[in-house]
Amino acid sequence: MSTTTTSLEANGHASVWTPDSWRSKPIKQCPEYPNKEGLAKSVSELKRLPPIVHPREIVRLKQHLRDVAQGKAFLLQGGDCAELFDYCEPRAIESKIKLLLQMSLVLIWGADKRVVRIGRMAGQYAKPRSSPTEVINGREVPSFRGDILNGFHPDERELDPSRLVKAYHYSAATLNYIRAAISSGIADLSRPLDWSLGHVRDPKLKAKYQEAVDFLKEMLAFMNTIGAESDKLHTVDLYTSHEGLLLEYEEALTRLLEDPTSPPSENRKAYYDTSAHFLWIGDRTRQLDHAHVEFFRGIENPIGVKVGPTTPAEDLLALLRTLNPKREPGKITLITRYGASKVASLLPAHIRAVEDSEYRGTVVWQCDPMHGNTQSVGNIKTRRFSDIFSELQQTLRIHKEQGSYLGGVHLELTGDAVTECLGGSEGLVEDDLSTNYTTFCDPRLNEKQALELAFLIADHYRSERRKAASD
Repeated sequence: MSTTTTSLEANGHASVWTPDSWRSKPIKQCPEYPNKEGLAKSVSELKRLPPIVHPREIVRLKQHLRDVAQGKAFLLQGGDCAELFDYCEPRAIESKIKLLLQMSLVLIWGADKRVVRIGRMAGQYAKPRSSPTEVINGREVPSFRGDILNGFHPDERELDPSRLVKAYHYSAATLNYIRAAISSGIADLSRPLDWSLGHVRDPKLKAKYQEAVDFLKEMLAFMNTIGAESDKLHTVDLYTSHEGLLLEYEEALTRLLEDPTSPPSENRKAYYDTSAHFLWIGDRTRQLDHAHVEFFRGIENPIGVKVGPTTPAEDLLALLRTLNPKREPGKITLITRYGASKVASLLPAHIRAVEDSEYRGTVVWQCDPMHGNTQSVGNIKTRRFSDIFSELQQTLRIHKEQGSYLGGVHLELTGDAVTECLGGSEGLVEDDLSTNYTTFCDPRLNEKQALELAFLIADHYRSERRKAASD
C-alpha cells in the first residue's frame, strides 16, 4: 500500500499515514454495524466506484481559499443541516443553488470581493448525535443519524450498511444536476432577476436586492463598452462539502491520484478524498489523538475545523500543525461557533493564538452563527434570528478589533419558506413554528432570513469601505 509520511509536530514525532491508519486510533461518533458482512460488501463496492469529484476541482478550490485567507475573497457556505436522500430532486436542488447565488450577488455588491461558494449538499447525510437513543411515543429507539446510516421513521432506525452505497449514488446524482443546471445558464450573472426571490415579500429587502442587481448591470455594461470578455459571468463554481463523520465511507472514496500541481515529468501522486471538495471535522470529533484528525491529516482536500466553547486556545495550534504542517494558505478553515452570549469572551483568545503564530495569514476564519444558538421551545428545536444576527455582528467587530479578517460565513439554510428559526424581519413567533417546520435535524434559515444575513455582511463591508475612503 502506498503511504504518506507526515510530521506530527504536536506529538513530537513522525508517523506514516495511510487511508486506514485512523483505525488504530480511538474514535467518537462511530457506528457499530451489527451486519459486518454487509458493511464489508458496501465498502468494497464503494472502492470500485468512480470518484465523485476530481482532484483538479479540489486543487482549484484550495487556490480560491488561499485568496480568502489572504483577504482577497469571501467564502459563503450553506445548505441543509441533515441532507436527505429525498432532497435529490430538481426543485430542491435548484432552490438552494439560487439562494446561494442571490446571497453571493449581495456579498459581491457589499464586500467588493470575489465570492467562493460551497454548498452543504451532495453528501451531508451523516449527523453526530449527543445520545445514541431517543424516545418516540413512549418507545426508545436508536437516534436518527442521517440517511447514510439509518432512516428517520422509527421502524427504520437499525443501521443499514447498504445506505453507504445509496449515499454515493444520491451524492453523485445531486452533483450531476448541480453541474447540469449551472452549465445550462442558471448561474448567468447577466440575468440575476431570473433568480426569483421566492417567498420574500418584504419591500425593503427586495429594494436592496434590486440595488445589488443594478450595480451588477452597470458593471456588465461597462465591461461590454470596453470590450472585456464576459464569458465567465455566465457560469460560477459551486463546490460541495459535508462533515467527514463516517470514516468507513471517506476512506473508501479516498484515492491515490495524480497531483494536478506537479510537473508532468515528476508524475507525483497524492491522496484525495473524492467524496466532496471540502470536508470538515466537527466539534465532537476534533480530538488531536483520535481517528478523525488522523484521517484528515493525510488528505489533500481543504479542511474545516469547528471551533467552539470547549476548544482550548492551545489546541488550535496543535491542530494546525498536525493538519497543515506545510502551512499552506487556505488549507484550513476555522469555523467558529460559540453562541451569541459567549463569542465576545472566547473568540479574541482564539484569534490571538493563531494570528500571533507562524500560521498568521494562512487560515480562513469563518463564522458559524447557527450551532451555538440552538434552543428548545417545548419539544421543538429552534434558533432566534436575533441571536444568529448578534453572533455574526460581534464576530465581524471582534475580527476588526483584532486586525484579522473574517473571510466567510457558514449557515444552515434552505430555499424553502420554512418556519424553523424565530424572528427576522417577517417576525416569526413561537406559534409559527408548526406552520412549515420540515427539518429532520436542526432548524434552518429560510430564504428571507438568509438574505437578511447576507445584507448584514454586505452593509458591514460597504460601511468599512466608505470609512476608508473618507480617511
